[in-house]
Amino acid sequence: MNFFKKSFVLLTTLLFTLSSVGCSKNQVSTSDETKLPKEINISYVKAPLNVPSIVEKNKQLFENEFSSDGIEINYPEITSGSKMTEAVAGGSLDFCNAIGATSVILAAANGVDIKIIGVYSRAPKAFTIMAKDPNIKSMKDLKGKKIVGPKGTILHQLLIGALVKEDLTIDDVEFINMDISSGVSALLSDNADAVLVAGSATDNLLENGAHVITTGEGILDATIVIAASGEFINTYPDIVKRYLKVHAESLEFMKENPEETFELTSTETELSLEQVENMYALYNFDPTISENDIKELEKTQDFLVENEMLTKTVDINSLIAEIK
Repeated sequence: MNFFKKSFVLLTTLLFTLSSVGCSKNQVSTSDETKLPKEINISYVKAPLNVPSIVEKNKQLFENEFSSDGIEINYPEITSGSKMTEAVAGGSLDFCNAIGATSVILAAANGVDIKIIGVYSRAPKAFTIMAKDPNIKSMKDLKGKKIVGPKGTILHQLLIGALVKEDLTIDDVEFINMDISSGVSALLSDNADAVLVAGSATDNLLENGAHVITTGEGILDATIVIAASGEFINTYPDIVKRYLKVHAESLEFMKENPEETFELTSTETELSLEQVENMYALYNFDPTISENDIKELEKTQDFLVENEMLTKTVDINSLIAEIK
């Protein structure tokens, strides 16, 4: 009996050991699976001229990269920077593909776990201040005048910088917070003396007799960034690296296929090919974050503080994620 008992014990122990090894393998497999998200949510903003996003979506570059992993790609069209950061905070958006640095800094300062992973574009000449009255030729001519445009944006920052350049302040003008389309209407109906404007709206105003007082050149770089959820970066670092690889592929496609790129952009934005080509020349889509970009981000934070839109600051360097 002792022999049979010992054999039974040994057999039971062996079966338990094999069972444990089997469980361990299942757990590793499950763990590996959790390293891949079921879906990736990437904001889609095509205006004023977000060419890389247009190429990525129309050529299905992200789908091509992640479909073999069974990952679904979603493109929620969230055009407001504040709405994007709200979605990041709520866990419904993973990547902000083209978001103003102002929105990221404000969100981070208010506790949102969001990081910058690259620069999307720089286009100082694409951001303008325009007037219709031919007597308004410079920023000095706007003293005491009504200027309309979106508050807390690159355009607002442009206005402040352009005034300072002429030894003026925001108190020397009447600034009214207004979205671009409403601002254009206000200028054309003589309900404003100047408007802060970017993108195709600039061409529309030029066609209606308005003129450019100044652009952002020499004042700011108009930096738009690529940002991502900090939690997503920590959970799926390899996915983030692959995301940036796909973004680089879109830039390469733009370089090698300019005509197709312009046609895709024209169709998507409903701009003429001529408008697309003219605007495209104003943009620098290099995603590398340079020392100058960091200085621009710091200038943006200073602008927010000086205009009482931000009380708690963030360390700009800590806001930039190291993707290795």
